[in-house]
Parts: sequence; structure tokens; C-alpha cells
Amino acid sequence: MTDPAPVRLVADAVGVRIRLHDGAELIDAMSSWWCAVHGYRHPIIDEAVRRQVAAMSHVMFGGLTHEPGITLARLLVELTPEPLQHVFFADSGSVAVEVALKMATQYQRGRGNPGRTRTMALLGGYHGDTLGAMSVCDPVTGMHTMFAGSLPEQVFAPRPPAGCDADIAEWEVQTRAVAAAHAADLAAIICEPVLQGAGGMHVYNPDCLRVLREVADEHDLVLIFDEIATGFGRTGTFFAADRAAVAPDIMCVGKALTGGYLTLAATLCTSEVARGVARSESGVLMHGPTFMANPLACAAAVASVRMLVQQGWQREVLRLEAGLRTGLEPAASLSGVADVRVIGAVGVIQLDRDVDITQATDTAAAHGVWLRPFRDLLYTMPAYVMDDTDLAKVCTAMVAATQT
Repeated sequence: MTDPAPVRLVADAVGVRIRLHDGAELIDAMSSWWCAVHGYRHPIIDEAVRRQVAAMSHVMFGGLTHEPGITLARLLVELTPEPLQHVFFADSGSVAVEVALKMATQYQRGRGNPGRTRTMALLGGYHGDTLGAMSVCDPVTGMHTMFAGSLPEQVFAPRPPAGCDADIAEWEVQTRAVAAAHAADLAAIICEPVLQGAGGMHVYNPDCLRVLREVADEHDLVLIFDEIATGFGRTGTFFAADRAAVAPDIMCVGKALTGGYLTLAATLCTSEVARGVARSESGVLMHGPTFMANPLACAAAVASVRMLVQQGWQREVLRLEAGLRTGLEPAASLSGVADVRVIGAVGVIQLDRDVDITQATDTAAAHGVWLRPFRDLLYTMPAYVMDDTDLAKVCTAMVAATQT
């Protein structure tokens, strides 16, 4: 606020490229914080937005409904795990998490358990920047330690060991013990399935999700999957939870939902959770955003999700995964590199120190690529439409940036 870091002025963006005001072009390796999966100015989403503007850009979603919202809700119910039959639209990913936590609390009240108000989360997790979402982020390594006294005090299980094939036996014992010790106070369990995003791009064994499902069932807890970053194909399955064939009681989606055009998220739940909420004192979920189910955003989302389904997202993600493995491999032998990992359309170089963000960004830009590193990570989440030539340039820029 008072000493801002350098910024670059964007004039326009098309495909996977951002054009700066000075005429320079950068390949966007971040897909604008992971949401612009179809690239910029995609003609199909552009046309959907234009049609919707001609009809209405917004109408309240209280006592009224509209076709884009209905269509999107049906699409989400069709694509998410079968038990998820109810959809609540929210403004953003953080709000979707807030809604999920409130759903779990009201569910427990509806079942006669008003003392069950806390949530068990995983260390290393990140779920957003609003107060409730902050409370289930990692309390030590997260970004919100200075707010500790203002946040609800939650319960934290260990971070799962790194790696899709990691041995989770010890983690399972510890996690079950934490849940058992606090079961009387717990309403829910929340996690980012398979990939913890802003908490460090940490990949873990999908079998952990099966354990969390068993723990939730044993203690009558609501299992919440935060798929805001991982959903819509990013990790190689349409939802990360698909890797374990585990269905949550509540799922949050966002980011890629609208293809990066407008802010929109959704919280889905099972009929059992919906009935529990309805049996609480209010009889309804106590949340009502002004821009809930904004028709313009819903129209963009319908176009984006349909494209993903119809245009072979999985083939493109597998292609990107192969390109990232090949392109980032040279970084593994470089001094100062602690790890190189890839899952789906996510490529990560982890250093043994914090990244010099300004220097790394400048180095990548000199190679014609836009990166936004954080902590000790240089990473990419490219748009699914990025071709192999541009992907190779991204990998080259990332490898170069590790040496700054």
C-alpha cells in the first residue's frame, strides 16, 4: 500500500498472451491465478456474455430465478459426485468456503448438536482470505498468523506426506487420533483434495481422502472438499476427488468455473446436509450474497463448463502434463532446487530458499513469459489451450528464473 512493488500495465489479452501497454507480449503461465483455462477472449464465452448482456446482466436471486442459473446448477449436479444434489451460488471461492462452514454448522444444529461448531483442517492448507476461511488455513505457515486472535479456533490434523505414492500409515494414525480427541466439538473436516495449492503446491496421496471419508463417517462429521483450485480438470481428473473415488458431503468450486471471465463460485451439498440445514432453527441457510447467481457470470460459466466437457479437456491436460515433465526436468539438477513436481496441468520448481520475486519475474519476462512466484516456489498453471511451443517457452523461463 505504501511501498508497492513494480507492476506492468496491461493493454489487452488474447489467447494465452498478455499485451502490455508498451507493446511487449508475455505468455501467461498463470492463467490469471488458475482460472482462465480457455485463455483470453475465447469467442464462445465472448458470445455467451454478449447474449446475456442483451437480456439482463443481473437480477436478484431471492424470490426470482433465471435460466443461466438453472442451467449451470444442473450442469454442476451432473458433473460432480452423485450424492451432491443441491447448489448454492456464491460470489467467490472464499465465500463458497464460508458457506460450506456455515452449512456444516447448521447441519449439526439441525441434528441436535449445537456444540459441534469447530472444523478439522489439514496443516499446510489454504482456503481463502475471509475470516472463516482464514481460520481453516494453516495457522503457522499460512498468510494469516497476525489474525489468530480474531479467528475461530479450529482443529488441525497433520499435513499428509508429500507424493502421490507416499506411505500414509503414520499420518492416518495421527489424523484419526486428532479427530477422536475432538469429535464432540467438531462439525466438519475440510481439505483441498490431492493438491494443497497456495499452501505450497503440495501433492499428496489420494488414499488420504478415503481415510478422511472414514473418519467423517465414524464421527458423524461433514466432509468438505475445497476444489476451487483443483476442479475442472486441473490435476488430471475432472475433480481431484475422482482420483480416490470419494464423494464429499459438501464441495466448493470456483476459479475455472467461468473460464476467468467473472467472479463466481458454488457450494454443493448432499440431500442429507440440505435436510439438516432445513431442520435448524432458521429453516434455511443463513447466507444471501447480493450477486448470488449473477446471470452474466452464470452464462459465462455454462459456456466454459460445456466447452471443457465437449472439447476434450483431458487430452489437453495430459498433453500439458507430459510437456511440463519434459520441460522442467533440467531444473532438477540445478543448484538450489529442492524439488520438481508435476501433476496434471500444474508444474512446480521448489527452491531451497525464498524466491526473489522481482528478479524471478523480470527474468521470466525477459523470456517472454509472465510468472508470479511465491514463497520458495516457481510454478505454472497454464491455460489448457496453450500449445506445445508456448509451453516449452514457459518451462525455459521457469528454469532460467531459478538461477536468479
